[in-house]
Amino acid sequence: MSPSVNDLEEVIAAAAQHSSELEVHEVAAVEQAVSLLDQGVIRMAEKVDGEWVVHGWIQQAINLYFRVTEMETLHAGPLEFYDRLPLKHDYRARGNRVVAGGIARYGSHLEPGVVMMPSFVNIGAYVATGTLVDTWATVGSGAQIGRRVHLSGGVGIGGVLEPAGARPVIVEDDAFIGSRSIIVEGVIVGEGAVIAAQNSITGSTHVIDVTRSPPVTYRGEVPPGSIVIPGSRRREFPGGTFEVNCALIIGSRSGAHDDKLELMEAARDFGFAL
Repeated sequence: MSPSVNDLEEVIAAAAQHSSELEVHEVAAVEQAVSLLDQGVIRMAEKVDGEWVVHGWIQQAINLYFRVTEMETLHAGPLEFYDRLPLKHDYRARGNRVVAGGIARYGSHLEPGVVMMPSFVNIGAYVATGTLVDTWATVGSGAQIGRRVHLSGGVGIGGVLEPAGARPVIVEDDAFIGSRSIIVEGVIVGEGAVIAAQNSITGSTHVIDVTRSPPVTYRGEVPPGSIVIPGSRRREFPGGTFEVNCALIIGSRSGAHDDKLELMEAARDFGFAL
């Protein structure tokens, strides 16, 4: 009988505490955990009672997986890779459309209905149905992408495997991430938020709601429904006063903006690029 998820967690947490060669039952637990990730049975982070919970033992399982796998030559048609991890396959059976150049690693999960242009999804990531991962977008290890999300061309979504328990980037349902934007360091992009092109948002970036007086500053999160453009703010340094990166909330997404064409019109109204 296969061990339960609780049993896997116990074995993997213990295995992560020693640097010696893993025992047979520990290797089996690691391999099963990554298989369950690949199938979407377990995930690195999930919403429980309205709050995102990170399962650090799954991050440990992925790190251990790199220890127990060997480098090997892999082929995908005429393409050759030399790596420890195989690629996902059987996209038709999984209900995914993957254009040539789209790569998802084994141990990531794509729900049916995900579309990948030439892009990359790393191990541990979870991408929900209806989402488009556009050209040259990357989804980092363990990142959680919700339903009907659009990751535009060149978007970088950060992941994290260490330390165990660190939060990956989370993009909730119906969010839109504009071209060449970078979201890293465990930022949560709330449901329905719109991130305009070329935003760079880290865990310490000031996300300032300038529609309110006085303005309200967030860090590590973009509130649901927010429309966010790149900005700057003044900061004093020993060498003088300089402008540093920030993100500005200039409005909120209404129901009228749910349609893609309406969203484009809203972008023009607010004067920003998607």
